[in-house]
Amino acid sequence: MKLFLDTASIDEIREINRWGVLGGVTTNPTLVGKERQDPDKVWRQILEEVDGDISLETTEEAPEAMYRQGVELAQLGTNAVVKVPMTPAGLEAGRRLTDEGIRINVTLVFSPTQAILAAEIGAYIVSPFLGRIDDAASDGMHALRQITEIYAIQGYDTNVLAASLRHPMHIVEAALAGADIATMPYEVFTKLVKHPLTDIGLERFHADWTTLQDELRGGLENEKEAKA
Repeated sequence: MKLFLDTASIDEIREINRWGVLGGVTTNPTLVGKERQDPDKVWRQILEEVDGDISLETTEEAPEAMYRQGVELAQLGTNAVVKVPMTPAGLEAGRRLTDEGIRINVTLVFSPTQAILAAEIGAYIVSPFLGRIDDAASDGMHALRQITEIYAIQGYDTNVLAASLRHPMHIVEAALAGADIATMPYEVFTKLVKHPLTDIGLERFHADWTTLQDELRGGLENEKEAKA
């Protein structure tokens, strides 16, 4: 399962990318808006920083305008993936884009039926929003398991991207459910590496090493005194 960062902050992306585990980035209008910069500049920085797939979301509502915007976004980089919403307009524009060989990510998916529609138009990625499904008093992970099972049975090539992940256990559960990709905010990503026993172990190793160095220095000093 690839790990994506859900952000438009180039500083957050650069930090996680240095770890060597970043598979890609997902952005949306809200995240880009937080950067208070020209969207094209933000997108181009991200596309240049990360080798993996970078999802850039359309903002137009009408199918024709959404399609034209999608074509423009796809031209920003070879690793650009165009995000379209799970709406009739998004399906129409998305199908035209896929027919032209442009990779799309169908976003704001909340049910297996919507995921089937995304696969039927040839989407490269489908993004079920698990945390938001939970917010609506439904089971996001159950929906994810249904989607991955349906895709396996039907032989769909669309990648399942688990989105709206709120904590590390969401990533574990998404991996167990067979998601191809998990995308998460910076705050969640940085928690993946943390464990209290790791911290305790490092402190103990450091203390033991320091003790050894002190003993060795003390031994050398004693030898010098003996020779003096």
